[in-house]
Amino acid sequence: MSSRRKVLLLQPIHDTGLALLRERDDVKIAIASAISQDTLIREVRDAHAIIARATPVTRAMIDAATDLCVVSRHGVGYDSVDVARLTERGIPLAIAIHSNALSVAEHTLYLILALAKRGFAFDQAVGRGNFDIRATLRGADIAGKSLLIVGFGRTGTRVASFAYAFDMKVFVYDPYIDQSLIASAGYSRVEDYFSILPEMDMVTLHCPLTEETRGMIGGQELDAMKPSAYLVNCARGGIVDEQALCTALENKSIAGAGLDVFVDEPLPGDNPLLGLDNLITSPHVAGVTLEASMRMATGAAANVLAAFDGTLDPAAVVNHEVLSVAAQP
Repeated sequence: MSSRRKVLLLQPIHDTGLALLRERDDVKIAIASAISQDTLIREVRDAHAIIARATPVTRAMIDAATDLCVVSRHGVGYDSVDVARLTERGIPLAIAIHSNALSVAEHTLYLILALAKRGFAFDQAVGRGNFDIRATLRGADIAGKSLLIVGFGRTGTRVASFAYAFDMKVFVYDPYIDQSLIASAGYSRVEDYFSILPEMDMVTLHCPLTEETRGMIGGQELDAMKPSAYLVNCARGGIVDEQALCTALENKSIAGAGLDVFVDEPLPGDNPLLGLDNLITSPHVAGVTLEASMRMATGAAANVLAAFDGTLDPAAVVNHEVLSVAAQP
């Protein structure tokens, strides 16, 4: 029997991550031959670690992997992983902390600026030879505008610093952090995000998708926003009620929105959001720049090796309760 531990990659990762794994003589790298459940259940049986990108890690896969000792996410989101089952078996779920926060924050700022400056409308007008649009459509400055950031974690803090550098008034809602951190950073703390929506010029979301946050921006919240306000979501699609957003955009209840994430990805061709002229979209790419891809690959690989060596950083573990529990079959 081989003493090498199998690391199953559900999808390929950047060569920098592969190089890190290949430095170890005790590691055997395998890339899933397909992403069907039947194939993954078969190929995960002798795996000691899983590196997962977009492919879900299901209960059936976890149960089939009797030697599994860690699941490592290629990124920071984990709504596609059955965390509860991992926790039941005492298996840590690790995320590649600090890997794509900068990239997502930059993309958020891009959407904020593109919306405020009417970037896409002007680009299309130039293509049609329409310079008369200058007399009928105006961009807006973001300096002096009020921005609500929902979620003050790795990405939210970076967005706050970028916005502050543009002289925006930054408001932060995050009930799960030390509230003194918000004030000490120079931002305004918000206790009830709903009550402050009517005062905000822009709202940007940077929280995980949980049962608590699912649909937290719905019809009531959108109706509470200014007609001149914009919504940006580079977090997870389910945080926003897409039908309510579509209605708000169609009725001009808000000025526009920028979305990098959706409930269903790829976005179905009959989704009513498509074709709206006050919506800017991107295909869930905020966190997958070249540099972020390298950081995610090395972070995911490093977490696997650290788990093998018993040195996994607790800050990288989602289900902290397993750290003192041996993995169960």
